[in-house]
Amino acid sequence: MSLYIGRGASKLWKRFCAEITTEINLLADNWRNILGGIICQYIHGLAARGVHYIHRPGPILQDAGFYLLPELGKDKAYISETVFTCVFLIFVLWTFHPFVFKSKKIYTVLIWCRVLAFLVASQILRIITFYSTQLPGPNYHCREGSKLATLPHPDSVLEVLVIKFPRGVLYGCGDLIFSSHMIFSLVFVRTYHKYGTRRFIKQCAWLTVVIQSLLIIASRKHYTVDVVVAWYTVNLVVFFVEKKLPELPDRSNGAATMLLPLSKDGKTKEENHRLLNGNSGDPYDKRPRTQINGKIMEDGNIEAVVNGV
Repeated sequence: MSLYIGRGASKLWKRFCAEITTEINLLADNWRNILGGIICQYIHGLAARGVHYIHRPGPILQDAGFYLLPELGKDKAYISETVFTCVFLIFVLWTFHPFVFKSKKIYTVLIWCRVLAFLVASQILRIITFYSTQLPGPNYHCREGSKLATLPHPDSVLEVLVIKFPRGVLYGCGDLIFSSHMIFSLVFVRTYHKYGTRRFIKQCAWLTVVIQSLLIIASRKHYTVDVVVAWYTVNLVVFFVEKKLPELPDRSNGAATMLLPLSKDGKTKEENHRLLNGNSGDPYDKRPRTQINGKIMEDGNIEAVVNGV
């Protein structure tokens, strides 16, 4: 039993190392895309903080969703944020599953290049919209009389550039149209819907996003228009941006070995490919043999056997 566990752990470690080698090489080719996407996340956060300085609290606007959905209240407002956090963490873990599991369809670096491209395009549109018109925030800390509704004038440039996490993210005001939470959730769910393999999880993911949309409105984090605009804008952005991006290589296809590097110990790309897909990669000779008159001949060569010679 212990020998079996040891062999299984050895195969898992070899597969993990082979995956690390492959992903590092992919990162070396795509680090500019990853770094650019991360920088744009900071710029998006900076823009959301900037609009908080010019936000002016006022009466909550008339909203159909506020009439239809009962208000959760301050003590239950965390439910919406909890659902979003679960969606975020589960998706991140899924993108790294090729390092552990045999059945895998994606490369982690390449999938994040696509996800960041979708996020950046959606966030650019979001920045344009919430700077075009500032609406009075419906959230509890953004209403009239709250000290957090407007940020005091900054004393230095550094104060503007530093985004305090998570307080600066959770207590922002003014960045309403359209919902940032919905951008992340829709991009994540659409990505899994295309590259995931579990139909039941796909259905649960879409249901979760619908529930999250309702919770965002019920917790008064956004107006209904913020959620509605996010639904069609993000889906359209993903649809059109995806047409401009190269399709991900299918790992189940042998052509994907073109992405695999040569290792230092002389392993070929095909051997690395076998490790990545859960095969042992044992160097036993598997060349075809031909059997004639009870004898097995090597290399497929056919030799006549006459008079017992």
